[in-house]
Parts: sequence; structure tokens; C-alpha cells
Amino acid sequence: MTSRARELLDEALKLAPAERADMATELLASLGGPTGADEPETAEAWAAEIERRARRAASDRSSGEPGK
Repeated sequence: MTSRARELLDEALKLAPAERADMATELLASLGGPTGADEPETAEAWAAEIERRARRAASDRSSGEPGK
């Protein structure tokens, strides 16, 4: 990662969870590809999931255990 990218990441991590979720959604969408994110339902579902995870991480309720 370049120093500029690291700076941007450090600044982004200071944002509120909802703002980070929005940013993550936009960054992922910018990569393009056959993700299905073009469909409004898919994009909304991913945004909601990212928001849920960001809020959980921010509230420190996450156990940090790997998924199964």
C-alpha cells in the first residue's frame, strides 16, 4: 500500500460507521465486475450488511471468532 493510500485509510477509519459503510460500498462498486451489485436489491442488501457489521465492530460486541 502506498503512503497516500495509507493516509486515506487512516482518515477513513476515523469516520462514523455509517460513513465507512457508504465509502466501502462505493469503493467496491468502483472495482466493477460481475458482482450483481448493479441490481438495487443486491446493493441495498450489501449496504445493510456492511452497516450491521460496522456497528457491531464499533460497539465491540464482536467476539473476533472466525466464521464457519
